[in-house]
Amino acid sequence: MNSADVTALKAHVAINVRNVEASLEFYRKLFGIEPCKVRKGYAKFDVSNPALNFTLNQVPFTGAGALSHLGIQVASTEDVLAIRRTWTDAGLITRDEIKTDCCYALQDKTWVRDPDGNEWEVFVVLEDNLPEKRSRGALAALQPQRPGNRAARCRQSLAALANEN
Repeated sequence: MNSADVTALKAHVAINVRNVEASLEFYRKLFGIEPCKVRKGYAKFDVSNPALNFTLNQVPFTGAGALSHLGIQVASTEDVLAIRRTWTDAGLITRDEIKTDCCYALQDKTWVRDPDGNEWEVFVVLEDNLPEKRSRGALAALQPQRPGNRAARCRQSLAALANEN
């Protein structure tokens, strides 16, 4: 069978969590849906947008895992703001980055963290394929300052963007 003939239904991500019950509350809010299956030490979310088979697997562990982060790319800054509003309305704590230089692209994004420290971002790529090295002035403007200052700047930037829309 040629792989070009295969139709993928959806991506599957399975993460290890310390406590499925504690994680269920977070992921219900993150995805805005109920899990389709819950068993002892296991839960599954069948997410339609984006198409994702997402499972929680309870495993004892200490420290952080090898996972860097998870993300959902959207079409616009307005979409980032809409999901941010949904998450904050659900009681999740968001961390925003506006016009940030990440992965050699200029992006607007917001982040949340699950009970085990797994970070999720929703982001839009504003400009892609940035050069590997930029002038010191441009880099200094994009590099994060102290966390508290960056968060305040991002909230102000998001508020300004929201008021424009």
